[in-house]
Amino acid sequence: MKDSKQSVIDFWFEETKPQQWFQVSPEFDDTVRARFLDLYELAADGGCAEWKIDAPGCLALCLLLDQFPRNMFRGQGKAFKTDKDALVISKHAIHRGFDQIMIPMKRRFLYLPFMHSENLTDQKKSVELFSTMQVDDPMGYEHALRHYREIENFDRFPYRNKALGRENTPEEDEYLKTLPA
Repeated sequence: MKDSKQSVIDFWFEETKPQQWFQVSPEFDDTVRARFLDLYELAADGGCAEWKIDAPGCLALCLLLDQFPRNMFRGQGKAFKTDKDALVISKHAIHRGFDQIMIPMKRRFLYLPFMHSENLTDQKKSVELFSTMQVDDPMGYEHALRHYREIENFDRFPYRNKALGRENTPEEDEYLKTLPA
């Protein structure tokens, strides 16, 4: 296969700019999809499991299974389909100490599966993990707190409801009105 764990890491951290990572851009989403859809599908089916043996492999899997689907399938329930798989990889990497040998910019993406989880225990862990990087990544910590509060208040992320075919509660409707468009 042309793309490898290193090509995933190089694409995200060398070929793209941080301001592209969290912006809504159909062009960027198309690029991620064109370049990595096949590799994503392979990883989602367990075809890249051997990558878990080292830190770069775990990082690449977290990108492929957690971040890339948010670009490739924006606005669709499929964007969250492999979140639990990414969380398993993230927990494995942390257990092995792989996060401690990564620079904060890369470590963020190893921790994001906790932030993206709709489980309060995972959200508490997200806040704990991102609090260790407050100096290097204060926005990451702020986002972790915001995500934690959403799960604490709603037990889910209300902005995912439409994509996942879930009905909003009246409280969620009110909350969604407060978010930037």
